[in-house]
Amino acid sequence: MTLTPRIAALLTLPAMLWAGNALLGRLLAPSMPPLLLNCLRWWLALAILLPLGWRAVATPERRAQIRARWRPLAVLGLLGVGAYNALQYLALHTSTPINVTLIASSIPVWMMLVGAIFYRERPRPTQLLGALLSLAGVVIVLVRGDLLQIGSIRLVAGDLWILVAALSWAGYSWQLARPPASMSGEQRPDWNWAEALMVQVLFGLAWATLSAVGEAIWMPQPVLWSPTVVAALVFIAVGPSLVAYRCWGLGVGAVGPALAGFFANLTPLFAALLSAALLGEPPHVYHAVAFALIVGGIFVSNRR
Repeated sequence: MTLTPRIAALLTLPAMLWAGNALLGRLLAPSMPPLLLNCLRWWLALAILLPLGWRAVATPERRAQIRARWRPLAVLGLLGVGAYNALQYLALHTSTPINVTLIASSIPVWMMLVGAIFYRERPRPTQLLGALLSLAGVVIVLVRGDLLQIGSIRLVAGDLWILVAALSWAGYSWQLARPPASMSGEQRPDWNWAEALMVQVLFGLAWATLSAVGEAIWMPQPVLWSPTVVAALVFIAVGPSLVAYRCWGLGVGAVGPALAGFFANLTPLFAALLSAALLGEPPHVYHAVAFALIVGGIFVSNRR
């Protein structure tokens, strides 16, 4: 399917919501440990999903469908729920929302790499050029706008965490677009979107809860509860979790993960605007240059 205004809107909304997620992840860093934040986010999202998706586990037959597909569902839960968001919150403890979202703009590169290695999906020349433009934008962020420092890049821990998160998200998106036989066609259970997402969240919560328990044992951090923290958790559970994942799934299914990945690169624009308004972290000139390269990658990759 070609890129239509409706699909473009579906893929743009997650970028807006994920920018808010990055901002709140930074704001909540002093109040809550990152893996616990990810765990609580998805438990709350599950509570919201239950009235919509409970039929997925309502009968023994439906639960048997899930057990028969536990391997691909466990992978989806790990990559999309258990790993990506946890790694992003870890990154925001040592990096800024602008840097984290810009570095995550390398997602198209990882999309193409995963597609080429595991799915034999050869990218078009225009997609390769678009990915190079996006990667150039990431490099500009890493060197803080000074290209003379490219040989001496020193990544902070957050920069490395978000690079791993980008690879995780690429794998998750390809699993959505190219599911195994048991999760596609007539073999796929008759789940609506809420039921399918709830099953993913159930498996992802297993990973998220285990990691939060490990964090509490080996890296304890007190939780500073407040009305602001509760409100932020509710927003994260509804917007960046449920609404964004639903829109992203529709968009990836319509145009494929390679092109959809470029729309995730709109997240830095919204993150920069929110950071300047609420965190007092205004973007620099090199951020604008990086964003121009990223947007250019979107347009170039969509040309045939």
